[in-house]
Amino acid sequence: MARKVAYLGPPGTFSEAAAIAHDAEAELVPFPRISAVAQAVEAGDADEGIVPIENSIEGPVTDTLDLLIHDSTLSICKELVLPITHCLLVKPGTKLETIRVVFSIPQALGQCRRFIEGSLAQAQVVAALSTVAGVEDMRAYDGPSAAIAPRRAADLYPVEVLVEGIQDRADNVTRFVVLAFEDHPPTGDDKTSIAFLLDDRPRQLHNVIKQFAERDINLSKIESRPAKESLGRYVFLLDFDRHREDADAKEALAGIAPSTNTLKIFGSYPRFRSG
Repeated sequence: MARKVAYLGPPGTFSEAAAIAHDAEAELVPFPRISAVAQAVEAGDADEGIVPIENSIEGPVTDTLDLLIHDSTLSICKELVLPITHCLLVKPGTKLETIRVVFSIPQALGQCRRFIEGSLAQAQVVAALSTVAGVEDMRAYDGPSAAIAPRRAADLYPVEVLVEGIQDRADNVTRFVVLAFEDHPPTGDDKTSIAFLLDDRPRQLHNVIKQFAERDINLSKIESRPAKESLGRYVFLLDFDRHREDADAKEALAGIAPSTNTLKIFGSYPRFRSG
């Protein structure tokens, strides 16, 4: 029996493309929200879920980060990086200068900010639940409108591609992660993602970074998100280039314990290598 992989739908989204790249033989099951993807895995309605976590232009996907920090016990078992090409889709016959509303997810709207400001300055931008949901919103809208979505959406709906490649940078990519109940066994070329709260004392972040630096462990990402407890309280998120079971990684994780009052390991997984 084929595995079931949940993804942010409907069909035609970049998340569907990532799910196909992850497992072309799987039964793909679309869900309307990132949280619903995780809930499907937790409930046993899917074996794995795939969600976007960061974009090279717009940065982190905060819904995914907040899900991992606060709302889910699932682990990251794999990462994928996909090139992202955005298209301006319209009802047949719609002219660029007549468009008054543009629908898409906030991340896609942000990735196409220059095009919107330069060529669609007259248009209002409206957030949708997904890029393809934006196409559905555009089709339902009574007036000249457009959607920012993958080219594949034009194969699924009676719309046309008015302009292709409207993202701010041609090398636009999005990183996706696969969520499951367990992370990945060591491969020798791995990454680990963690989140932690620091004690409210000087030098605590320095002490955390020092534990990795002393063991020559590369930190590939560090950022913060509000802890949602009080203003000025933050959760730090960190990716490092080791598996959590590696001896030096174990030492580093043990070494940061005195500086942190909460530590959550999202998982260890093979580092993505293109080609």
